[in-house]
Amino acid sequence: MSVSRAQHFEASSNLCAKMLKLVNNQKDTVDLGAIRNLLAEDMDAIDALIQECLHSDVALINQLSHYIINSGGKRLRPMLVLLSARACQYRGNQHINLAAVIEFIHTATLLHDDVVDASQLRRGNMTANAVWGNEASVLVGDFLYSRAFEMMVNANNMRIMEIMSHTTNTIAEGEVLQLLNCHDAETTEIRYMDVVSRKTARLFEAAAQIGALLAQQPEHIETALANYGLHLGIAFQLIDDVLDYSASPQDTGKNVGDDLA
Repeated sequence: MSVSRAQHFEASSNLCAKMLKLVNNQKDTVDLGAIRNLLAEDMDAIDALIQECLHSDVALINQLSHYIINSGGKRLRPMLVLLSARACQYRGNQHINLAAVIEFIHTATLLHDDVVDASQLRRGNMTANAVWGNEASVLVGDFLYSRAFEMMVNANNMRIMEIMSHTTNTIAEGEVLQLLNCHDAETTEIRYMDVVSRKTARLFEAAAQIGALLAQQPEHIETALANYGLHLGIAFQLIDDVLDYSASPQDTGKNVGDDLA
């Protein structure tokens, strides 16, 4: 393991330990409700923009995309965009647009992921592929990806376009690497962490980095926020994978073992 990878793993493990305390309802907790209250006005604006941008002349796209977007979810990634922008004292409104972009990309990955994993349950509801079939889920996922890039153009920032294009490409690579690792009992920790970093943590990283970019912060601030997002995303996925085989469907909203390769 390289020094850089070891540092990432140590930082992510520390965050993972803190998240485990949350799972076990111990004292060192973060009040997500308080954070949501702090961001309530911006989150309402994001939800309104999402509903507006979901519209399509194709009825099936409207039905399926509204189903998955409105089926719940914590909106952690858009919240990370908002928090990053506020921390950097951004005063514009593009953080709303780009937070919605991040949520669209995340939702597209969920649609594709459920098809690959043959999942039947997400957020306590039937998955879109269970309702409409694999073909429709994949194609509407593609629609959300393309709509996200349409919205991204409004930011008129080539650096953000560069980051988000690399991010979506990295996520796709992570999905393929995970597919290659399926049913492989010899999968190593390094290979697992590589998948987690690409498939999940990269979008967290981009979400945190965007706030610094919008506020035109110096490179060291941008890098620090990007690293925070990366480590948070890794820790989040570690906990999610543990819960995938240790928690009940009532707790997670998913069938046990859906993500277990």
